[in-house]
Amino acid sequence: MAEAPLPAIRALPSWLLGRAAARGRALVADALAAEGMKMWHHVVLSAVRDLAPLAQADLGRSVGLDPKDLVGVLNDLQSAGLIVRAPDPKDRRKNAVSLTDDGDRLLTRCEKAAREANDALLAPLSTAERDQFMGLLIRISGTDG
Repeated sequence: MAEAPLPAIRALPSWLLGRAAARGRALVADALAAEGMKMWHHVVLSAVRDLAPLAQADLGRSVGLDPKDLVGVLNDLQSAGLIVRAPDPKDRRKNAVSLTDDGDRLLTRCEKAAREANDALLAPLSTAERDQFMGLLIRISGTDG
């Protein structure tokens, strides 16, 4: 069945941003899958690298992931030898999460794959347009970059 034209909807910036975001997520998800990774695994590995050693609860809050979902991601990453969980030196009642050397190497490959996927997403734009687009996205997203 052919898609209905819906010109009023398709002209909305929110609809177009949603379509672009979905395309970007799909490109990145495919690139990460080639490394045997999922999106949340990549996000958590990146946060662990940037913030470690980090209490598991603080990690979940930093990436906005529900604690039960975080446990599943961490179990996967630990089973694969990419992270370690050990008693937090600041509070022995908590687990601190750190990256292993294998995790660091995989994260480096995943970051390269994600950059290449984002380059593919932005390929229709010139360098100047990419810079402008990123600046505009930062402004309308409410983030500070």
